[in-house]
Order: sequence, then structure tokens, then C-alpha cells
Amino acid sequence: MALRMGALYDALLAGHIPEEQARQAAEEVANYNDRIGNVERDLTVLKWMVGTNLMLTAGVLGRLLFIR
Repeated sequence: MALRMGALYDALLAGHIPEEQARQAAEEVANYNDRIGNVERDLTVLKWMVGTNLMLTAGVLGRLLFIR
């Protein structure tokens, strides 16, 4: 059984949506929410990588221009 959002599932059932459709919709939203979380984690890693690259590049450029 896949993860599903209980509040959404209950709201769909209260709106007289058939149980199978409500279950599928709640699971699909939960899967989408999980995918967004994965993208956010990947972006965090990419931000650190870009920041590190900028600092190293600035250090190398500083040595080339100002230290002789």
C-alpha cells in the first residue's frame, strides 16, 4: 500500500467521490509531494557545490592577480 494523504482522502470521501478514485488521487498527490521533496534535497546539494566552486575560483583568481 502506497503512502497517501489522509486529510485529502477524507475530504474527497466527504465530497461523495467514489472510494477507489479518492484513494488513487490521494496516493498520486502524496507521490508528487515526495518527488518535490527529492528535488529540494538535490537543490540543496547543488547550492553547496556552486558555493564551494565560487569560493575556490575566487581564491585561485585572487592568487593569480594579487600575489606574485
